[in-house]
Amino acid sequence: MSHWKAGVLLTLGLLGFIPAALADATLPTKDIKGAADNPLVPRYEGSFIVSYAQQKFTDFNLPLSPLEANGKLDAMNNNVFAPKQSKDLEGQLTRLVYVEPEDRSPLEVLRNYQDALKNAGGEVLWECKDEDCGGSSVRSSSGGGGDTSLTMHFFKEKDLKDEAFSNGACAVTARITDQRYFSGRLPGDGGDTFLAVQTYTISSGGSYCDALTNRTIAIVHILEPKAREQKMVVVKAEEMAKDINAAGHVALYGILFDTDKATLKPDSEPTLTEIAKLLADNPDLKVVIVGHTDNVGAFDYNIDLSKKRAAAVVGALTKRFQVPADRMKSAGVGMVAPVATNTTDDGRAKNRRVEVVRLN
Repeated sequence: MSHWKAGVLLTLGLLGFIPAALADATLPTKDIKGAADNPLVPRYEGSFIVSYAQQKFTDFNLPLSPLEANGKLDAMNNNVFAPKQSKDLEGQLTRLVYVEPEDRSPLEVLRNYQDALKNAGGEVLWECKDEDCGGSSVRSSSGGGGDTSLTMHFFKEKDLKDEAFSNGACAVTARITDQRYFSGRLPGDGGDTFLAVQTYTISSGGSYCDALTNRTIAIVHILEPKAREQKMVVVKAEEMAKDINAAGHVALYGILFDTDKATLKPDSEPTLTEIAKLLADNPDLKVVIVGHTDNVGAFDYNIDLSKKRAAAVVGALTKRFQVPADRMKSAGVGMVAPVATNTTDDGRAKNRRVEVVRLN
């Protein structure tokens, strides 16, 4: 038993509570409750789902080239590796993690997924193996103080909903070997579906993971085209003015950026228009445009990103809406002024915002 697990069990034992979920991983004999295959992507015969997650609408970065160091650190003090060529996608995202039958290699499982994709009229966009994928080839989603891995490009250990010591947690946090990967595209009447399929062998996951050591794991991400629900109400200039007069600032969620970038999305136009109208209707008003982020990523990185995003808003208002530059300043505070918890998706979404703050 690992020292970490022993410590956890001792603490829970003193409290009189040791849940069954903290039992060692076992060879699965059925899918976890609530999980199901995506109808577009069949599973490898004899495998079982041990981890499952789905988001109705989110963004997803699909690698199309090896991951390379970009000079940044993440929240776990890892050197961040990211692909220079990739595709930014939005839609419904499903993540399925399978434990494969005994004696099936990562390559065999990967080739079967590629065959199924091609038989359905799709294509492989890019593939790699081991070190050629970039980043650490021996890590899955867990670890700090090293290089990020291909798994970490898609999700980190802190993002998991799986119970500690479960098959799902074991499958995606263990040390790995013989990594294989491909990005793929599947055309459809409603638009293209994209796949990210990663296979590897568990080399070591601690004593609680012994049952799955040397077994092949398949992580399958499926991004399906889906229109975003239009639930965002654009804050009108008059409402902005009321909030600024009452509280000195107004929080706006209608200004959107590309993932990890300071590039404004076209959907930001209605809110930018209202900010410009606010300033036109109040000719004496001077403001600070302040960028805010959630706590995902390193502190300095988020500060820098929020500054660049605030500056991008000021630049758009100056160039496209002819707002005088001397009426606006920009600032970025990163994660230091949250309005909600950063432990949930909804909370992080509330913290990612732009605020207009009265300057005079």
